[in-house]
Amino acid sequence: MVKRIGGLRRKTRYKLRKQKRNRGKISITRYFQSFNLGDRVCLGVESSVQKGMYHPRFMGKSGIIKAKRGKCYEVSINDLGKEKKLVIHPVHLRRV
Repeated sequence: MVKRIGGLRRKTRYKLRKQKRNRGKISITRYFQSFNLGDRVCLGVESSVQKGMYHPRFMGKSGIIKAKRGKCYEVSINDLGKEKKLVIHPVHLRRV
């Protein structure tokens, strides 16, 4: 068996990079934002926070909040005809 090298952040040099104007401290209101069940959200990675980050293949997708798990939210997305559930920290979510 071949041993896989790398993990979730492999080959994401440009995908997870921040724009120059967005560098620095993150907003506290964005970190602690709350959502209601059934809200539509857009997935956008905050690369300075690794907690609750999803796989980069789901970047730019939108989904629906299904439940809350601790500090994170369970988001249901459609990935090529299959419904998938992701557990995501609110700093990586935006309202649609």
